[in-house]
Amino acid sequence: MTDLDIAMTRTGAGEPVVLLHGIGHRRQAWDPIIELLATDYEVIAVDLPGFGESPGLPPALTYDMATTIENFAQTFADLGLDRPHVVGNSLGGAIALELGAQDLVRSVTALSPGGFWKPYDRKRALLLLGSLRMSAMVPESTLRRIAHSPRLRAQAMRQIVAHPERLTDEQFVADALCMARSPGYKPTARAAAKYDCHAVPVVPTTIAWGTRDRVLPPRQAAIARRRLPAARHLSLPGCGHVPMIDDPELIVQVIRLGVSRQDAAA
Repeated sequence: MTDLDIAMTRTGAGEPVVLLHGIGHRRQAWDPIIELLATDYEVIAVDLPGFGESPGLPPALTYDMATTIENFAQTFADLGLDRPHVVGNSLGGAIALELGAQDLVRSVTALSPGGFWKPYDRKRALLLLGSLRMSAMVPESTLRRIAHSPRLRAQAMRQIVAHPERLTDEQFVADALCMARSPGYKPTARAAAKYDCHAVPVVPTTIAWGTRDRVLPPRQAAIARRRLPAARHLSLPGCGHVPMIDDPELIVQVIRLGVSRQDAAA
């Protein structure tokens, strides 16, 4: 296994909780909740390979789910993490469920996880994300003008979050640059175009869906319920596709519930 250079934020003390972002995003997506979680847990927010500050994969490796799970098994070992709790959003949620199916983690909390789509919804999601990426490929000065205008920023972000006003100008610009410049975006999107989530975690699992998610609409939660009837399924009122930005306190409660399921099972 090739050693990977993974950028991360690691803070707090207690049982380890690993946070995984979605396609085109970065570990700072979790900033609204990291300090809240770090009062009870050791929190490790990572940049997936090819996103944020993590470089792309070596040429010998691919971005398919099987390789991703192998990479995380090795990364956990390198970090000295013995079956951490894992929380993921979107693509990160699908990765979390797959890790749970391999018994590589203690519990899974998946927020609007990818892979519970019908062909139409999968195509729609990838086209939407692709269009958002294209719209971010403008000069940084243009991104800053958009960020400084509440109306333009709301229009740019309405597909992703329900409350774009909660992002600072700098967060908006950095997220847009990440979406536009991440070397992992195209190969990850190609892998996602062939992916459906049929993972059945063998650990306590919580799946939560934003009621205002426009990327992976909440109707996909019904498919998740059918495939994973043993999981706890929750609704996130008023939240979009990245719910930790829309309602940090609620997401911390959901994560604590997910971790407590493991404690109760133990």
